[in-house]
Amino acid sequence: MSLASLLDRLRGRPIERDLAGYRVVLARVADLEPAMEKLDDAGLTQAALTLRSRVQGGAEREVEQAEAFALAREAARRALGQRPFDEQVLAGLAIAQGKVAEMATGEGKTLAGVAPVFLHAVAGRGAHVLTFNDYLARRDAAWMGPVYERLGLSVGFVQERMSAADRRRGYGADVTYLTAKEAGFDHLRDGLALEPGDRVQREYHFALVDEADSILIDEARIPLVIAGETGEALAGPERLAALVRGLVPGLDFDTDEHAHNIALTEAGTARIEAALGGGSLHALENVSLHAQLRHALHAEHLLKRDVDYIVRGGRVELVDESTGRVADERHWPDGLHAAVEAKEGLRLTSEGRILGQVTLQHFLGLYPLLAGMTATARAAAEELEAFYGLRTVVIPTHRPMIRRDEPDVVFTHRDAKRAALVEEVRRVHGDGRPVLVGTASVEESEDLAAALTRAGVPCRVLNARNDEDEAGIVAEAGVAGAVTISTNMAGRGTDIRLGGADESGRAEVAARGGLYVIGTNRHASLRIDHQLRGRAGRQGDPGSSRFFVSLEDPLVRRYGVEQLVSARRLPPRQEAPVESRLLREEIARAQRIVEDEGFRLRRTLYGYSDIVERQRRAIRRWRKAVLERTAGPRLLGERAGEKHARLLPLVGEEVLGEVERRLTLLAIDRCWSDHLGELREMREDSVLLAFAGRFPLAEFHRQAGDSFGALEARIEDEVARDFERIEVTVAGVDWEREGLRGPSATWTYLVGENPFGASGLMSPAGRTGMVAAALGAPWLVLLHGLGVFLERRRRRPPA
Repeated sequence: MSLASLLDRLRGRPIERDLAGYRVVLARVADLEPAMEKLDDAGLTQAALTLRSRVQGGAEREVEQAEAFALAREAARRALGQRPFDEQVLAGLAIAQGKVAEMATGEGKTLAGVAPVFLHAVAGRGAHVLTFNDYLARRDAAWMGPVYERLGLSVGFVQERMSAADRRRGYGADVTYLTAKEAGFDHLRDGLALEPGDRVQREYHFALVDEADSILIDEARIPLVIAGETGEALAGPERLAALVRGLVPGLDFDTDEHAHNIALTEAGTARIEAALGGGSLHALENVSLHAQLRHALHAEHLLKRDVDYIVRGGRVELVDESTGRVADERHWPDGLHAAVEAKEGLRLTSEGRILGQVTLQHFLGLYPLLAGMTATARAAAEELEAFYGLRTVVIPTHRPMIRRDEPDVVFTHRDAKRAALVEEVRRVHGDGRPVLVGTASVEESEDLAAALTRAGVPCRVLNARNDEDEAGIVAEAGVAGAVTISTNMAGRGTDIRLGGADESGRAEVAARGGLYVIGTNRHASLRIDHQLRGRAGRQGDPGSSRFFVSLEDPLVRRYGVEQLVSARRLPPRQEAPVESRLLREEIARAQRIVEDEGFRLRRTLYGYSDIVERQRRAIRRWRKAVLERTAGPRLLGERAGEKHARLLPLVGEEVLGEVERRLTLLAIDRCWSDHLGELREMREDSVLLAFAGRFPLAEFHRQAGDSFGALEARIEDEVARDFERIEVTVAGVDWEREGLRGPSATWTYLVGENPFGASGLMSPAGRTGMVAAALGAPWLVLLHGLGVFLERRRRRPPA
C-alpha cells in the first residue's frame, strides 16, 4: 500500500488508490483482445448482441465485464482509430462499479466512459451520459456513436428546445447523451402529463456523470423549477429602482460588501419615505414595500453587472461563479430578479406559479446506478460519499505529469498585482509561449485585456458575453505566442492542444515550455483552481501554472486573511511581490475554511430539501398510479355518492372512472403547487424562529409534516367539489369549458442562489450579514422577514 493510500485510510477518506483488483480484470481484457481482433465487423456486432442476450437473461454484469470491455476496446479501435489505453480501461472499470474515476485533464474521459456505459446499456433499460452542456452532449453522441453502433446499440441525445417527439426518441435509445439539467426538467414535465403517452422518459437505470464534482456538488443544491402562467403582470420595481439609484453611499445607506449586507441610514429612510409619501417604511401596512425596497437596494448596490450577471438580448443572464459561463435559464428568486431587471431598464418577467421543483441532488438520486468522472474528485471525495455513496478512485496518468505548479505570487494591493500580471504576460508572450490567464469575472477579463492591449500584447477574450466563440478561441489558445484571457469558462470542458487544434506547431510550443496558465485570483473552491491549472500539462505535455494574488482580492478580504496574520508580520504597501510563505499558507487556509463552510451549508440545505423530496416522491407515486390507471376509481363513489349514483346508469362506469382520474390528476397538481408555496414560506419563517431560541430545521420539519399530512384530504376535497359543479355526459366532460385543464403554457428555469435572502441560508456571506443585522436591530430582521412573507402571499395567485 502506498503512503498516500495509507494516509487516506487512516483519515477515513473514501479514496481508492490501490488498483490491484481492477488490474486483474484489465489482464483478462488484454487476454481477450486477440480473439476480438480476429472477428470481422459483423462478428464483432454479433458477439456484442450475444453478450446482451446473456445479460438480459440474468447473467451478472461482473461476470461479463471483461468481455464487454474487450468488445468496446476493439470497437473503438475500428470506429475511431483509438485503442483505449490501460488507464482508460481502469477508469472504466471503476465507473462500471458505480464509483467516481478521477482522471487528469486530457486523459480521455469521454472514451473511457464508453465501455462501462456499454456494459450497463446492454440490460436494455437505457444508460444516460450526463454532460456539462448541450454542446458536449451533441458532440459526444456524434463522436462516440459509431463505437456503440458497432456494438449493436442505438445512440441518441436530448437538448434544449427539442420537441417532445424528438425527446422521446432520444430517451428511447440504448445510450442517451444530455445534461443533468435537461433530464431533470423532463422529469418535471412528465410529472404534469395527463396521459401516459405524453411522457418522454422511461424508468431510470444508469447514469454516468461527466464533470462529476461540478454537477454533483456545485450544481446539486440548485432547484430545477417548472412554472405555469398566472396572468399576473409585475409592477412597482421600476419606481423603486429609480429611487435607490439616487441614494448616496455613506449618507443614505451603509454597505458591508464582505457580508453582502446593506441597510438604509436614518437619512436614507427619511428620503425614501418622503419620496413614496406612504408613511413609515416600518409600519405594518408597508412590510411588503420594505421587502421590495431591500431587493432594489441589493440589485442596485451589491449585484454587479459583468460580475454577477450580464445583460444580453434584452435579458438579465446570471453568470455562474464556478464556471464563468452564463447559467442558462437561471433566475434569482423572491423578486430579486425583477429588481435587477428594473435596474437595467428591461421588461420584467414573472416567476409564474411554481408547479413542480426538484434539486439536481435529489433527481440524480432517482437513478438506481450512478457513477462519475472528473479531473478534480479528491477534494470533494467526502462529500461525494456523504450525499451519494460514491467512492473516488484515483487513476494514474498515461504519461508522467511534468507540469510545474509554481508558488503563488502575493502583492499588497491590486494595482501592483495588475502591473506585474501585464509585465509577466508581456515577457512570456515575447518568448513565444502561449499564455492562458484565468480571471474571476467578465469585468476583470475585459479590463485585463484592455491593459494588455495598451502594453502592445494582442490577446483574445473568452467570457460569458461571447460564449458562442468559445470553440474557436480555445482551439487556438495553444498556438505559439497566443494570449487568451478567460473567466472560469476555460476551466472545464476545454482541451487546449499545444500548437493549435491540429497540433501543427506542437514541437515548437513544447520546446518553449508549453502552455503557461496564470490565475488572477484564488477561488473559493480549490477544485476550480485545480481545473484551471489542468489546462496545461495534458498527457505528459510540458507546461506551468502560477497564481497572482493580492491582499485586496475578494477571497482574501471577505474571509479576513489579514486578520489571521499578526500586524507585525503584515508587509507595508509596496509594488514588489511579498516574499512571505506565511501569507501564502494563510490564503490557502482561507480556501479550506470557505470549502468547509460550503460543505456545512450544503448539508444544512439538504436537511431542508430532503423532507420536501420525500413528500414529492410520495405524491409522485400516487399520481403515477392514477395516471397509469393502476389505482382504480373509488373517491367519487365515497365523497360524491348521490351524484355518482345518479350518473352511473346514464354515462357508465368507464366514463366516471376517467372523470375521476382526470379530476384527481389536476387536483394533485394544484394542491402540490400550493403546498410548495407554503413550504417556501415555512422555510423563511422557520429561520426567524432562531431569534426566539428555537431550532429552525426542526420547526420546518414539524410544520412541513403537518401540512403534508393534510394534503391528501385537501386533494380529495377538491376532486369532490369539482365533480359536484361540472356537467358529465355520455361523451365525458368538456374540460376547456369547465376550466379544468393543465396549464396553457409552462416554462422551466433554475432558482439561482439568492445571496441576500432573508433566511441567509443560500450563502455563508448572507448568513453572516443576517446575524450582524440581528445583533444590531433584531426587529429590522423580523420586519424584513415578515415583508418577504406577505409579499409572497400577495404575489401568489388564488388556487
